[in-house]
Amino acid sequence: VATNADSQLVTSRHGLDPKENRFHAPIVNHENYSFSDWPENHTFPMDKFARLTHALTTTCKKNHSKSNLPRPLVREEFDFFRPLDFQDVPRSWLAEPTGPINPDFLDRFLNGQLDEVERRYIGFREQTSRPELIERTVLEVAGTVLASQLAYKYGIASNVAGGTHHAHRDMGAGYTILNDLAVTANFLTDEDLNGGSVCGVKRVLVIDCDVHQGDGTAKFGDLGNGRLSTLSMHCASNYPRLKAQSTYDVGLADGCADEEYLETLEKSVNLALEEIEPDFILYDAGVDIYDKDKLGRLKVSEDGIRARDRWVLERCVGKGIPVVAVVGGGYDKDVDALARRHAIVHEECAYIWRKYKMFQNI
Repeated sequence: VATNADSQLVTSRHGLDPKENRFHAPIVNHENYSFSDWPENHTFPMDKFARLTHALTTTCKKNHSKSNLPRPLVREEFDFFRPLDFQDVPRSWLAEPTGPINPDFLDRFLNGQLDEVERRYIGFREQTSRPELIERTVLEVAGTVLASQLAYKYGIASNVAGGTHHAHRDMGAGYTILNDLAVTANFLTDEDLNGGSVCGVKRVLVIDCDVHQGDGTAKFGDLGNGRLSTLSMHCASNYPRLKAQSTYDVGLADGCADEEYLETLEKSVNLALEEIEPDFILYDAGVDIYDKDKLGRLKVSEDGIRARDRWVLERCVGKGIPVVAVVGGGYDKDVDALARRHAIVHEECAYIWRKYKMFQNI
């Protein structure tokens, strides 16, 4: 575990030094977010994280007509910050009483012992007990925790995975098993748990712009003492059929397109920021709002997704609130096109990093 007295970062490998990086904000990635031999026709595209990594390290205007980047966003794999490896992730982050997850559920998942009903509700069925899936599930939680430390230190950071917002305290759902947003909010607001690496964060706001309601995150409540608030802006008719109660729920009609979407976003986020006065923001940048997403039902363009991400990130940074972006949901048979869509939020983090010269403020 690589740590030092200055950063106390929970990382297995430091990435490109943000003080020397004038092109992009810190990005967290682990090569085992994706794994091979996944069922070819499964709705969940397990290889999208590897494809996203490829997009971030290759896409530029020389090889992709829609890109404005003079060079790939990330020059090489070693520029990513790498979260703790599976065996090094502390149980205390996850399981009650220090973490927010039911210890019996956690142990049964980690040991591949969830029953058929639980596995079916998650959506991975017989794949749920595969060691590779168990590992990557824990890794993406560790990735969001690391990204939160980086954002606390540098103002903004992103994770190549994360946004597992359907997972509850004692069950998984909707292709999510352990809720990285709840675990990270708990980590940020508990200085005993985070070892003093994060101080003074009392209120975390989740801004969840995935097309599906963040029902799992909502069901964690406020984690006690108002530590967690949730804003979910989602398609009202979409999954889950039975909605939970977020701090703020904004249900959009089927077919909602760019202009209406962005107007609603600004009003909703501004209200939450004014009322909650958060110390930290976790931003779920799901791209399943895209007009051609196969699970979406909205009509937001790729330009609309970029405008959404830029506005949210700039609003946070402009108010001096550290922000972490996670990728959330996205579903497309063309996984490379989906990966480029997920790359947008990382590109917009980089845009904000450069615009505000955040590398100079360290």
